[in-house]
Amino acid sequence: MRIFLAGATGVIGIRLVPLLVGAGHTVAGMTRSPAKASSLDQLGAHPVVCDVFDTPALTEAVVGFGPEMVMHQLTDLPDRVDELGAFAPRNDRIRLEGTESLLAAAAAAGARRFLAQSIAWRPPGRGEALDRFEAMVLDAGGVVLRYGQLYGPGTYYESDLPPPPRIHVDEAARATVPLLDHPTGIVVLTDEGASSAAPAAPPRAGRSPPPATWIT
Repeated sequence: MRIFLAGATGVIGIRLVPLLVGAGHTVAGMTRSPAKASSLDQLGAHPVVCDVFDTPALTEAVVGFGPEMVMHQLTDLPDRVDELGAFAPRNDRIRLEGTESLLAAAAAAGARRFLAQSIAWRPPGRGEALDRFEAMVLDAGGVVLRYGQLYGPGTYYESDLPPPPRIHVDEAARATVPLLDHPTGIVVLTDEGASSAAPAAPPRAGRSPPPATWIT
């Protein structure tokens, strides 16, 4: 499968690239940073340097690659966990404007599959933006991947466990690969069980949302 991976140098994306390439997929890895392009090339991906908010350039890049799937692993998060609150508007913009641009580019390219990273909990005051983001993906026939809080190398919790719901970052990447052909809906990826995850997304256009699938 030809996969356009946006956020390919993020904490999950950088782990997904070698897994996808190793499974026989052809991957274009998108990053905003020219300095990170060489690392994607070394992992076997086709590097794409592009800003998700540059809609014409994004569309040109996606259409030019001709993916069967677009995978959205983009975030805009700080290096320090105590700065998360200050970065919330930036991350919400990625989830709303960035997702809209990626969905439009995927449609222009004729990509038949779309997977997007979400989270398996609702931070205070952030639920509305997350619900809107997930509804956009579901309305487009995509799959929402709700990850638990990540722990392990390169995360905010390298040596300690975060509160549940949680998942080791390596396992989060591994568990994503078998979901490439998953039907539209919500998939919850955690170390715990269904009881620790957030409820399913709200109904859209008067319909009930697809049921959540639990993978632990």
